[in-house]
Amino acid sequence: MNKTILITGASSGIGKATAALFQAKGWNVVATMRAPEKETELSSLDNVLVSRLDVLDLDSIQQAIEGGIEKFGKIDVLLNNAGYGAYGPLEAFPRESIIRQFNTNVIGLLDVTRGILPHFRKHKSGIIINVSSIGGKITFPLGSLYHGTKFAVEGISEALSFEMAQIGVKVKIVEPGLIATDFGGRSFDFSNNEEMIEYQPIVGALFKSFQAMGSNASPATLVADVIYKAATDETNTLRYRAGLDAERLLDNRKKLDEEEFVGMVKQQFGL
Repeated sequence: MNKTILITGASSGIGKATAALFQAKGWNVVATMRAPEKETELSSLDNVLVSRLDVLDLDSIQQAIEGGIEKFGKIDVLLNNAGYGAYGPLEAFPRESIIRQFNTNVIGLLDVTRGILPHFRKHKSGIIINVSSIGGKITFPLGSLYHGTKFAVEGISEALSFEMAQIGVKVKIVEPGLIATDFGGRSFDFSNNEEMIEYQPIVGALFKSFQAMGSNASPATLVADVIYKAATDETNTLRYRAGLDAERLLDNRKKLDEEEFVGMVKQQFGL
C-alpha cells in the first residue's frame, strides 16, 4: 500500500512543491490549505486529496486528519509547514499581530501534531517533519517575533523526539535558508511606524539586505527534496539543512564565538 503524507500550508511555496514531489514519487498526499476551493493544480493529480485545514481552527484540523485517513486508510507522515514571517520593530506591532504569529507558527503546529498523535500511537509508527528555518538557530534584525517562533519549533521538536520514540514515531526538523517563495509577499507580515524615527535606519538596512540575499534564494523544490529525504532515509537524524546559505550560516554559527557572529550579522545588515 502506498504511504500517505499530510501537508499543512500546501497552497504555495514549499508545501505545494512538496505535495507535487511526493505525488510524483507514488505517495498519497493530503494537501491541506485554508482555501482549497482556489486550488486547481494539485486537485487534478491522482492520489491527492485537497482539504481545508486552518491551523487556527481545531475543527478543520480534525476533519482534515479524519478525511485523509478515510480516503487513504492511514497517514504515515505529517509535514507541519504552515507558517509565515512577522518582521518589524516590536514596538510597532499591535498585540493581535504578535498573538497571530505565535498562534500560527507554534500553537497551530502543536495542535496539528496533537491531532494526529492518537493515529500514530495506534499504529506505533509515523514521522513528524517540522519546517523550521535557519531563523530557528540564528537571528536577523527586526525578527523578534518570527525568530521567537522558530526557536520554539526547534525546542519543541527536539524535546518531542524523546517521547515520540516511546511510540515508534520519529521527529525531523528541516531548516531552509532563504527560499524563492512568496515569503516576501503574502507570507511576510511587516509592521512599521515611520513616526518612530529611531528605527527607520535599521528598517532600511533590513530591506536592502533582504533584497541582496533574495538574489541567491533557493527554489522551493530544493526544500521539497530535503523533506523527501527526511521522510524516507530511515535514519534517526533530527535536523536537515536546506540550501547553500543555510549550510554557510549555520556552520558560521557553530564556528564563531558570540561576539564574532553578532559582528558578522551587523556587517551583513550594514549596522
